[in-house]
Amino acid sequence: MVPGAVPRYEIRVRGRVSEAALAALEGMDADVATTETVLHGPVEDQTGLHGLLDRIQSLGLELVEVRRLPPGDDKT
Repeated sequence: MVPGAVPRYEIRVRGRVSEAALAALEGMDADVATTETVLHGPVEDQTGLHGLLDRIQSLGLELVEVRRLPPGDDKT
């Protein structure tokens, strides 16, 4: 990891996520498709990642995949 760089993650959830649900996932960008929504953005640390995953669960979204993006893979 580049010193001082915040790690970026890609999180895939099943289905189309509503605008209201996306608003609850502040700081994440989203690409919404018919069968899944791909969230991507910076996550400061493991605590932040777990908090984000907890929010996804509390919204009733089905988690498909979580992956850390390589440095320099800027989806935004």
